[in-house]
Amino acid sequence: MSTKQKTWWWIGGVLIVVYCLFPIAWILSLSFKTTADLANKQFLPSAWTWENYTTILTGTASDLFLPALRNSFGICLIATFISCVLSMFAAYAIARLDFPGKKLILGTALAVAIFPVISIVTPLFNLWRQIGLYDTWPGLIIPYLSLTLPISIWTMSAFFREIPWEMEQAAQVDGATTWQAFRKVIVPLAAPGVFTTAIIAFFIAWNDFAYGISLTSTSRARPVPAALGLFSGASQFQDPTGAIAAAAVIVTIPVVVLVLIFQRRIVAGLTNGAVKG
Repeated sequence: MSTKQKTWWWIGGVLIVVYCLFPIAWILSLSFKTTADLANKQFLPSAWTWENYTTILTGTASDLFLPALRNSFGICLIATFISCVLSMFAAYAIARLDFPGKKLILGTALAVAIFPVISIVTPLFNLWRQIGLYDTWPGLIIPYLSLTLPISIWTMSAFFREIPWEMEQAAQVDGATTWQAFRKVIVPLAAPGVFTTAIIAFFIAWNDFAYGISLTSTSRARPVPAALGLFSGASQFQDPTGAIAAAAVIVTIPVVVLVLIFQRRIVAGLTNGAVKG
């Protein structure tokens, strides 16, 4: 590329980065503002304070935020683990085996993925209350699987298709059973795809609000997105904007840390699953 083209590419890249990061920077700025400073329209706080973080970690909102943070970690990790294990077997069967209805399974998974969540919440609410799953961890893990399994099956099946069939056959010729070949040959080769799928599934479960707010009523199972909607100010006339912004910053940290730690595996997994060769 010429110097002029590189310059335009750099300008375009910077504008996109600024556009994407500005809302995050604005929330970060709000989290350091005092209650009196929130009415100001300026970007940076006039007086920096840790008051909002103290409120949600050790203050009046800690009883609402900390249990929700624990619930989100536990529920999302369990849902992600179950989703990855189930989708691994399903994707292997779809990629390796030829059986009737294979395209129907993929089509059904895609249909479930695009099905509106709000239309499922009311029947689940009534069913969960009748069978005792309302306001429990399993009562959220099961619906979260409906969000994470379809995308996990689609993503992971693409990685399994890229693994040469001959490698599995060679392991079986050397005496390995089908399960041993799958566990010791296929799964290690598909590790980038598994990591990519796991992180995507975790993000989907971590960001859910509809199930969290509808299928819980106490801090026993309420996740963070639902808890943020229940924050209240010191009085009915005060908006808890600063506390909500501080909580949003803390909730975003695990996502950023995961991406930074596993970014190479994510990139490797996405490129391996997208390139056929």
